[in-house]
Amino acid sequence: MVRKKGSLILCGAFLFVAWNALLLLYLWGRPPIGRLGEGGGAEPGGKEEWGVGKGKGGRVNLAGEVIRLAEEVEVQLETQKKLLKQIESNRAVWARQKDIGKRETDDTKDVKEQGVRQPQKPPLPLKAEGNDRDQAELKQTEKPVPTEASDSKLEQQQAVEKNEEIVENNEVATSASSPKVVIPILVIACDRVTVKRSLDKLIQYRPSPELYPIIVSQDCGHGETARMIGSYGDQVTHIKQPDLGDIRVRPEHRKFQGYYKIARHYRWALNQVFNTFSHSTVVIVEDDLEVAPDFFEYFRALYPILSSDPSLWCVSAWNDNGRDALVDPSKAELLYRTDFFPGLGWMLLKDMWDELEPKWPSAFWDDWMRQPEQRKGRSCIRPEISRTITFGRKGVSLGQFFDQYLRYIKLNTEFVPFTKQDLSYLLKEKYEENFIKEVYGAQLVKIEDLQQGGSLKGPGPFRVQYSSRDSFKVFARNLGVMDDLKSGVPRTGYRGVVSFLYRGRRVFLAPPDGWTQYDISWS
Repeated sequence: MVRKKGSLILCGAFLFVAWNALLLLYLWGRPPIGRLGEGGGAEPGGKEEWGVGKGKGGRVNLAGEVIRLAEEVEVQLETQKKLLKQIESNRAVWARQKDIGKRETDDTKDVKEQGVRQPQKPPLPLKAEGNDRDQAELKQTEKPVPTEASDSKLEQQQAVEKNEEIVENNEVATSASSPKVVIPILVIACDRVTVKRSLDKLIQYRPSPELYPIIVSQDCGHGETARMIGSYGDQVTHIKQPDLGDIRVRPEHRKFQGYYKIARHYRWALNQVFNTFSHSTVVIVEDDLEVAPDFFEYFRALYPILSSDPSLWCVSAWNDNGRDALVDPSKAELLYRTDFFPGLGWMLLKDMWDELEPKWPSAFWDDWMRQPEQRKGRSCIRPEISRTITFGRKGVSLGQFFDQYLRYIKLNTEFVPFTKQDLSYLLKEKYEENFIKEVYGAQLVKIEDLQQGGSLKGPGPFRVQYSSRDSFKVFARNLGVMDDLKSGVPRTGYRGVVSFLYRGRRVFLAPPDGWTQYDISWS
């Protein structure tokens, strides 16, 4: 298209020059104005041709001749003016096309570079709803410049309308939410052949192999598990942790050798994602997690929030108190801030990894993440209803919490179009203002009132107040929520407040109004 426009401009310029040259030759070759002889002027046959211009006495009608010549010149000038307008119009269109071609070339170059940074995989058939979701991502574009090409104007107008619609749907979206942002899924695997269950769901719900490459990092050197992962071919990238030797630990920590190996594996795998594959973010899952249908939609929508709010340091798909009776099934779209690091399907940015990696612990990495030296007052996002569940009772924790809590966690089954929602309520200042009003504006009740229920009116919310570590643990145990604390922070807690449903009513288990900080001695 650009070559055609360039040829058109050259032809127009040539015609303009040729036209003026012919006009000059035409005027130059005319006989001189004045007294004519019998030859009829300067050229043979001039007598007959110019005789029409003679007046009385055989003289040329000079006034009429001047007027006629002026009219001819005016006609020629009008023609040239139209030709110049056409050239100018075509020049403008050519300039637009050249600019568009340049942008397309840059976009193609970006896509190719993105492809080089990640393993190439053949595209899988995409679900229609996945395509729609990815199209809903905000992409900043320049305001189109009007041209005289009607097709270009129509395309530009459609782009503007689409952009405005997306901005209205998600006010907190930033340039970071571009659909070009690749969000890899890192699967931490070892010796569970049941990793197949996890991979099957990830591949089933994945809307785009290019935007969500799956990287399976395997430790342990377990052959059967390796063959299972390898059976997926180009649908996943299989990497293997090379150091399989035992780690020297203190004698009393020999029984915790598995925790040391897990921490070593996490460090190696995350360095591979960020430094070898050069990704800017990652979602980490383990080989015993099953994901929800809107798992990818959830993280895609929250990526710009995590990137733009420095008071956040992770996004998690997990609700520690996400048991069926403790969550509101009608509020699948509800999201919270939490001071407790949940893990179990969580997003991390490269900038945060650059901060954590130099001091990464040799064991118990998840509890290490919950220490104030790492958290630094930052929070995570977590859902009302979990977007992951764990099916792995077997592991280094020997089933701790699984039988009592984890096996009852409810997995979301309703697809929520998070990328089309305004999630700005999760930004710190706006969230805290509304959260404090809701919690401390709720009716203060005793735990006995909740358990009996007869004296309470309405669905809540209600507030139960604790004032010490012991009172928190007693109330939590009686209300059915997890009662352990890490560095003084309760599971799912935000500003010390734990939110959940109790017998269908919203309850806040909260410290007194005026809370300022966690007491690490409560651990």
